[in-house]
Amino acid sequence: MLKFKHIIFSLALILVLASSSFSASKVMLYSSMQEDQLVAIKHGFEAKYPDITMDYYFAGTGRVITKIATEHQAGQVAADVIWVGDPADYISFKREGILEKYSSPEAKYIDAKFIDPDGYYTGARMMNMGIGYNSAIVEPSEAPQSWLDLLDPKWEGQIVMTDPSSAGTTKYFVAALLANPEYGEDYFKKLRANGCELESGTTATHNQVAASAYHVGIMLDYVSHNLMAQGSPIGFTYLKKDLISIFSPIGLVKGSPNNENGKLLYDFILSKEGQEILIANNLLSVRNDIKQDGVDVEGIAKSAMNVDLQSLANNSDKILNTFDNIFKK
Repeated sequence: MLKFKHIIFSLALILVLASSSFSASKVMLYSSMQEDQLVAIKHGFEAKYPDITMDYYFAGTGRVITKIATEHQAGQVAADVIWVGDPADYISFKREGILEKYSSPEAKYIDAKFIDPDGYYTGARMMNMGIGYNSAIVEPSEAPQSWLDLLDPKWEGQIVMTDPSSAGTTKYFVAALLANPEYGEDYFKKLRANGCELESGTTATHNQVAASAYHVGIMLDYVSHNLMAQGSPIGFTYLKKDLISIFSPIGLVKGSPNNENGKLLYDFILSKEGQEILIANNLLSVRNDIKQDGVDVEGIAKSAMNVDLQSLANNSDKILNTFDNIFKK
C-alpha cells in the first residue's frame, strides 16, 4: 500500500512539474540594440517580475526586419515587443499591420514628438550619430567637427562607416543627408572618393576604429561611450550643426504570443527604472523627469537635423539603392 501511494505521489509530482514548465511565463523582445544593454534590461525586468523570463533576439536592424517580415508573411511574428533603431521602420510596421495600438501609462512623461500620434509606437531611447575617432592617433582638436570635414584629403583611406543595409541608424543617417540639399548624392560620392570603407555592422565599425584600423568613423554616441568605459582609445564629437539625432521606438506586436507580458515589458522599458538602466549603460533617456548629468539634451536638439520620417519610410529601398550605386560599384 505504501509503495502504491509513493507511485501515486511521484506521478502527481511529475504532472505538477510538467504543468509548471508548460505554463512558464515568458516575453520575447526583438531588438538591434547592443547586447550589453539588452542584458541589463533583462536583469532589471526579471528582478521586478521574477515569474516572467525575458528572452530576446539580437541582431543588426536589417536581419531583425527580415526576420519580422518572414514571420509576418507566415502568419505570426514570434516577438511580443520590437525595438530597432530607425523610427521610420515603425511607419512600415504600422502600415503592414504588425503593430498593436498601446498607450503606456509611462507615456505621460515623454514628449509627444517621440510618440506615434496613432498610438502604435513610443520612443524609448535617444541616440546620436556623430564622428568618432581613435584618440591614440587623433587629438580632439584635430578630429573632424562636421560631415564636410570628412572630405578633407588628410582623412583619405582612414574613414569607416556601417553599411546602411545592416544598421537602421546608419540608414537613417544616409537618408537624412541624401534629402538635404547641402549634401545629397554628391556628398556620398566625395566621401567614397576619399576612401571611406564599409563595415557590416555597428559594433564592427566601432571596434575597427578602436583597433586603429581606421582613424575616424561615422559612429554612434552610446556605442562609443561603451568602448570608452571599457578603456578603448575612442573619442566622440557631437556635431554643432546637422547632428543626426535618432529616437528609437518600441512597438507591441499585434496578437503576440505573450501580449500581457509584452505590455509589462513595454511599460518597464519606458519607466523611470527602465530608463535609468539605459542611462547607466550610456544611452539617453526620452523621459522628461530624469536628470542626465553631463548631457546637453537641449543643445543636441538645437543642432539636430530635421528628418522626414514618412519620406524615409516611403523611399527606404530607393535610399539603399542610391547608396549601393555609389559605394558598391
